[in-house]
Amino acid sequence: MSAASDGQLLGMGILLQISRRVRDAARLEEIGFIAVNESKQLLNYRQAALWVDGKGVCAVSGIPEPDQSAPYIQWLSAAFGDWRKGSGCRRTAPDDLSPLLSRAWSDWLPSQAVIAPFTSKSGAVFALLLLVREDPWEEHELALLGELSSIYSHGLRALIPVEGYRKRIGRLFSERWGRMALALLLFGALFYPVRMSVQAPAEIVPKDPFVVRSPLEGVIDRFHVRPNEPVTQGQLLFEFDRTNLRARLGVAGKSFEVAAEEYRQAAQQALLDDRGRAEVMPRRGRMEEKATELSYSRQLLQRVEVRAPRPGIAVFAEQSDWVGKNVAVGERVLVIADAAKVEILIHLPVADAIDLTLGTPVTLYLATDPQHPRTGRLRYASYKPEVTASGIAAYRLKADMDEGSGLPRIGLAGTARIYGKDVTLAYFLFRRPLTALRQGLGW
Repeated sequence: MSAASDGQLLGMGILLQISRRVRDAARLEEIGFIAVNESKQLLNYRQAALWVDGKGVCAVSGIPEPDQSAPYIQWLSAAFGDWRKGSGCRRTAPDDLSPLLSRAWSDWLPSQAVIAPFTSKSGAVFALLLLVREDPWEEHELALLGELSSIYSHGLRALIPVEGYRKRIGRLFSERWGRMALALLLFGALFYPVRMSVQAPAEIVPKDPFVVRSPLEGVIDRFHVRPNEPVTQGQLLFEFDRTNLRARLGVAGKSFEVAAEEYRQAAQQALLDDRGRAEVMPRRGRMEEKATELSYSRQLLQRVEVRAPRPGIAVFAEQSDWVGKNVAVGERVLVIADAAKVEILIHLPVADAIDLTLGTPVTLYLATDPQHPRTGRLRYASYKPEVTASGIAAYRLKADMDEGSGLPRIGLAGTARIYGKDVTLAYFLFRRPLTALRQGLGW
């Protein structure tokens, strides 16, 4: 066997031994010591240094532990920042560094140097190995150094968690210029145009419903329909108690009979003398008055049954809320709504009011189906606010549903987002705080 073959076998054995020691290493310092010192068994160099991203120069040949405050280590840390910009296992010279660093090269390093990068699985460089000497580096030595760098990088990846893009971005903005760039970016974003929008409680209500009012004053005796029940035209909705009306009709009938009898007697008396003739007209007027009262009582008795004037859905709260209740003439009892004609009723609090234009988009998020929003267009906005049932002063808004957005059931509630004009992001974010500040300071 030739001397060349013996040398290759010896080099292969040393390479396997270094690889095994790297796999058995439990700390970064162990791999760093092997990289800067044990590599000398395969490559002839004078000095070596290992730099790891986030940790700086962590190993230097011939030194147990590098002092980060030493001038040599500080110069190496700055130089590794320039060497990191390159790629691949390569030779390097003073011209590859900044002018300030290149002038001090001869004070710290020999003239011939090579850089071996350690890369993560994504290809990002997270460590660099520097080897320097006086003699030029050969191509076969660079190939062997590349093999060694892959062994060392594999071992370091197992001990050093390679930072992700979030950590790299965080480290970037931790520097002074990065913080300034972030501040400028955030300041510029405040002037980015966005569409103004506010949220308010909303519900689905019938559009153009027919209001069923009480035709007389009395007590509701019975309801014949349930809430949200479909009704047909002429169907009985509810009826009043007949007791008082029947008694009133009886009294009116007796009064009419008495007035008619008095008129008959006055008419007979008028045939005998002139005095009886003068009583005819007053008696007749009284009889006609009582006849009118009797007719009106009969009409009231006919109105005790209230029927649906058109088909639709009977919309009211609860039967028990009305049965036994005394209602006045014209009082609203229920509405007959068309299920195919609905709209969005929105109560916009005064504190959230913005400049609105009719026709602006509205998005409704129902509490029962928030993942499928409905869209519409603003059709009406009240001029003055009114106090809602919850005791909040709010503007009354109405929006028509867009075609194809689906018609939800009447009575469903949720939250509506109303869109306004384009404003800056700063105004969108700080509108409420500025309003509260102005109200507090009085300016």
